[in-house]
This record gives sequence, C-alpha cells and structure tokens, in this order.
Amino acid sequence: MPEEITYNQLDRAVRARLRTLSKDNAEDVGRHLIMAGNLVDIDPELAYRHAQVALQRGGRVDVVREAAALTAYATGRYAEALREFRTVRRLGGSIEHLPLMADCERGLGRPERALAIAEEPDAQQLPRESAVEMRIVVAGARLDMGDAEAAHLILSRITAPNDELKARVDEAQVAVLRALGRDAEADELEASIPEPVEEELEEDIVLYDTAELPDPDVEDHEDEGFDEDEDDDFDAEDGLTEVTDGDEDEDDDFDAEPADDHGDEDEDEDEPEDEPDSDIDLADEDGNPEDRA
Repeated sequence: MPEEITYNQLDRAVRARLRTLSKDNAEDVGRHLIMAGNLVDIDPELAYRHAQVALQRGGRVDVVREAAALTAYATGRYAEALREFRTVRRLGGSIEHLPLMADCERGLGRPERALAIAEEPDAQQLPRESAVEMRIVVAGARLDMGDAEAAHLILSRITAPNDELKARVDEAQVAVLRALGRDAEADELEASIPEPVEEELEEDIVLYDTAELPDPDVEDHEDEGFDEDEDDDFDAEDGLTEVTDGDEDEDDDFDAEPADDHGDEDEDEDEPEDEPDSDIDLADEDGNPEDRA
C-alpha cells in the first residue's frame, strides 16, 4: 500500500458513512476503498481483492458494499455483483446502478430480466448519462434475444451527451451491424472510434494484508463472513427495510445465487415467464422494443 494513500483522500460523504466503524478500522477500510477505486480500471482483479478486504471489515456500510459490487462487476462476477448492487439499493435507495444491474442480468444469460429492470419506474428517473447507459444495455438485451434490427433502432436514436458515451454507443452499434451482416459499415464505424487511453499501473502499488482472504475464484466464501443469509440478519439488526416495493420475491432468487459468477449461465432454474415487451420509450414504431448491443 503506497504511503501516499491516506484516509483523508476519501470523499467527505464516504468518510461520514464509515463513522459507524472504529477509528482504526474505518481508516483501514477507507484506504482499501481508495485502492479499489484507483485500480478498478487498471487491474480489476487486484481492485476486487482490496474491496473484499474492506467488505470483510466493514460489510455493513453501503459504500463498502458498493465497492464490492463494482469490482465484482468489473471482474465478471455477475451474480455476486448483482447481489451486492441490490444490497446497496436496499441500504440507501440509490438507483444509479440500475444499468449495471441490468447488464449483470445479461451477463447471467437473462436478457428478459435486463429488460424488466429497464422498465421499472425508477429507471425512468435516471439522469441523462445513466439513461443512455440503460439504452445501451437494452439494445444489447434485444441483440441477445436475436432481434438485431430493434437493437440497431435503439442505438440509432441515442444522442450521447459526451465523447465517452458516444464511443460506447458506437462500439455497441458495431456489434449490431455485424449481426445484421453489414460488415462494411461496421468496419467503417469501428475505424472511427478513438482508441482508449490506457493507464499504467505503478510498480509500487501492491496489495497488503489479504492473507486471510479466500481465493476469489473459490466458490465457498466462508471467510468473508457476509453471505446472503447474513444480509437479512444485518437488515433486521439495523432496522433496514426495502426501499422499493415488489422486490422481495426476486431477492429470494438472487440470494440463492452463488458468489462465484464464472459460469453462472446455469442459474436460470427459476427463470420467470417472458415479460411483456413494454417499450419503455425505447420501442420502435412497429412495437419492437430496442435491443442493447
């Protein structure tokens, strides 16, 4: 852990949430959160391990669960990420991660559930950038379901508010154009997308104090001390209640999912019946809902 990583570098709002922990523990958890945030785009696996240390020591704090969710998502542990995102939503009522929750459903091979999340009332209240992210996810879900035309229509209607989102929309459109057999257009669009700027990982950034953690690829996470059943215990002890209605049945399904998300395609045992394709304002004129790429 670099010496320059200090607790005071945390956002004031995050430090306020960590006040429920002892001073020493809060500082230690906070430094791991900083490292997780610094590394998530550079070395997601290392960021995940930092987040897991923080989770083990401060798992009742929403910002710690958020870090666990984001790093699990970044490493492709979609069932684990989805569970943590739902916990964050319960604890604080946040809707900002709805696009990532929907994309987790895609990653688990359940595009219909991704569309259901996009149709929730809360999804209609997303800020502009998050709404664009949700439309990209919806387009991809439609592509997953074999409706490339609907996916193309959705992406064509998006006006990206910044260059980063425009590049993401174009990348999604490339995949859709190839699915439609329009390879020449896909090649031309792909050539126009700017190359991402890669950040280099400093050699002195190392992980410390993680000997007590299990191998993150091992399915049994007993040492973490925070499984699905204990989430309910924490909610009961702290007087926490669901922020959104109608999620209780789905929570049972999600809590039953294993922490290891690799190969979670087999988790569709209690697949719900296909939901009606309401167009959430993403459908085309012919009633075909949009697909995400």
